[in-house]
Amino acid sequence: MKNWNQLFVRHGWLIEDKGENTFDCSKETDVNLTFLMECLNKAKVDYRYIAPLKELTIFTEITEEEWLKILNFNHRGRGGHLWFRPGQDQPKVRELDTFICGIVRQLNRLGFYTTGSCDGHERRPAHLILTDKCQIETLVEILHTLGQKQVSWRENRNGSYHLRLPFKRKQLLYLAEQLSSVEEEWVEEGYDFIKEKLFQQQLEQLLSIPGESGNEEPIRKHVLEKLSPFVDFITVDQAGNILAEKTYKGGYGPTILLNAHLDTVYEIEKDREIIKEGNLWSSSKGILGADDRAGVAVLLHVAEFLHFTNSFRGKVKFIFTVEEECGLVGASKVHDYFLWGTDAAIVVDRRGTGDIVTSCGGYIPFCNVSYGEFFEKLAEEAELNGWATTIGGSSDTRIWAEHGIQSVNLSAGYNHEHTEREVLDVASCYETAKLVKAVLGKGNELKRVLRDIRRGKQVEEVTGTLL
Repeated sequence: MKNWNQLFVRHGWLIEDKGENTFDCSKETDVNLTFLMECLNKAKVDYRYIAPLKELTIFTEITEEEWLKILNFNHRGRGGHLWFRPGQDQPKVRELDTFICGIVRQLNRLGFYTTGSCDGHERRPAHLILTDKCQIETLVEILHTLGQKQVSWRENRNGSYHLRLPFKRKQLLYLAEQLSSVEEEWVEEGYDFIKEKLFQQQLEQLLSIPGESGNEEPIRKHVLEKLSPFVDFITVDQAGNILAEKTYKGGYGPTILLNAHLDTVYEIEKDREIIKEGNLWSSSKGILGADDRAGVAVLLHVAEFLHFTNSFRGKVKFIFTVEEECGLVGASKVHDYFLWGTDAAIVVDRRGTGDIVTSCGGYIPFCNVSYGEFFEKLAEEAELNGWATTIGGSSDTRIWAEHGIQSVNLSAGYNHEHTEREVLDVASCYETAKLVKAVLGKGNELKRVLRDIRRGKQVEEVTGTLL
């Protein structure tokens, strides 16, 4: 269920979340706040608004479907009094179409001023009209960064721009939520910068959610919500692990397992701060929690990337395990049927940078040598320096290898895990995400590598039988 911060963003209000369902409304107009109070009253939501402070506190939860019943009234967005001066006046939420309202507000916040909009009313594609001063190519690049490749635009005779959004109406709400994560000062920095910053935002959010071993419900709930839009199937098994699947391009390719664990070894301190010194993040007290929230961030990033691109053909299985820190408890309880047909696994739960772990201690192999070398090769091709195969310790990787799955464990960028000295190199963590995307982007090559490994095993078995 969407929280109130998401509902406000998705439906067009510029209100800052202060935590615990309390919101700073100082950046919102009185007209839009009046409409908000009307909607809250109609929905019979229990709330408190302190006008002098412009502070709103909500005491009642509501589903988005219930909220839409209040917001999506007849003839909304049609008729008079829709005029405002772009760049000077704030659009009025009441007068905008329900499903595009959030996008309009976010674009105006970022300096892409609109003069018209329509959510399509389920009869035609949604569209926006932007002023002649709009940097349309920059806007389209941002939308591409967010994975929205289907957008198109044209210049009108009067110099304004027509932006076409061929999405279902619910996807328009999601786009508004995506745009809310983009900060104004990022706009001129380009695709790569924005993509990395969005990754860091999600990572920071994950590092702020509790979930020590055996008490993973808060982080599990968060990951379920974030992952659900990008997969075909998702469930929680009896052990508490999240299991999900997504088929890409008909599934005619390898089946790859992506894995990270949800739990932290100790609880994250509630009142701690994340200290940022360049790319190095640490905690003001207690553990940082990057083991393995960094891995979780990588997998969520990859899931979104695969959803919005055509870079992979095959099937991806996602497993977010519980109680890994207690001895691989969650992974050991994943039912065999979910692992059937899996060709290879990529785990993101290794300390440091640049490690491609192919065995536990050098005596329990996780994969064939050629599988690890494939990662080295693609890292070099992607100009991701310093990646090399190595031996490592125990992790969920060992469980997948025991099932006969070719498996590696990749560095997630953290060091000194399980201690107050834990530190995370966020740039290295993002490089891990790049490597995983590079591997999946070479699905045909990966398929050949895995096929050759299987054939080699078959030859060994036949030879052994003859001898």
